[in-house]
Amino acid sequence: MEEIEMENLLLTVEGPLAWVTIHRPAALNALNQATIAELGRVMEACAEDDAVRVILLRGAGGKAFVAGADIRELAEVDAAEGMRLSEAGQRVFRRMEQLGKPVIAVIEGFALGGGCELAMACTLRLAAESAKLGQPEVKLGLVAGFGGTQRLPRLVGRGAALKLLLTGSIVGAQEALRIGLVDEVVSTEQLMDRARALALEIAANAPVAIQQTLDVVDCGLDCSLDDGLRMEADAFGACCATADMHEGTRAFLEKRAAQWTGR
Repeated sequence: MEEIEMENLLLTVEGPLAWVTIHRPAALNALNQATIAELGRVMEACAEDDAVRVILLRGAGGKAFVAGADIRELAEVDAAEGMRLSEAGQRVFRRMEQLGKPVIAVIEGFALGGGCELAMACTLRLAAESAKLGQPEVKLGLVAGFGGTQRLPRLVGRGAALKLLLTGSIVGAQEALRIGLVDEVVSTEQLMDRARALALEIAANAPVAIQQTLDVVDCGLDCSLDDGLRMEADAFGACCATADMHEGTRAFLEKRAAQWTGR
């Protein structure tokens, strides 16, 4: 992967894993426009690097995954600039969902507002017991602007989503797990090791099959069951034509580990 010049993010590649760290600890990793732009660039670089199979996204400092959008920046925007800011964040977050590679949010501390929206745009959410999540935008006279009004109901249902969006309340990790906002909760001490283990478990599987699965689930959520089943059959057929499928079936029959090429 080519070196990417960044001020607010750190990128570390560890075998098939790319660790992306939002590094603004003094601002509790708040998302300003520059950070969102950098996030878009680093995600594209990870998407283009065949050696990267899974991306892990975390915040620096231990106090926050992302505490929200940068309020100092928000306080100065007008309607037109606010719309542009919202659309820019939405584009980057939507692209993360469509990379064809899983992105795991590794949540320690606060994931509020834009931080919660960023976590929801990830494929999976792994939280430490210390995690606090919520969409408190109404307390600032705002609505969630980076996809929160759309992804939260899809994850937790209309009622639970509206309760969080309308009250601006913040929930702990166990409540987030109960309603389906996060997928797993572990102790803070275990968080990074568990995230790595989960990512490696995914990375051990066929890259094309992973990409097809992500694409079909993403598209299928917004279409009828019949249309989704047709997409699934197309994806299944496409996988049957890959070298990885033939390698995977041979490896299974020969009782050995598969050697994936991503083709």
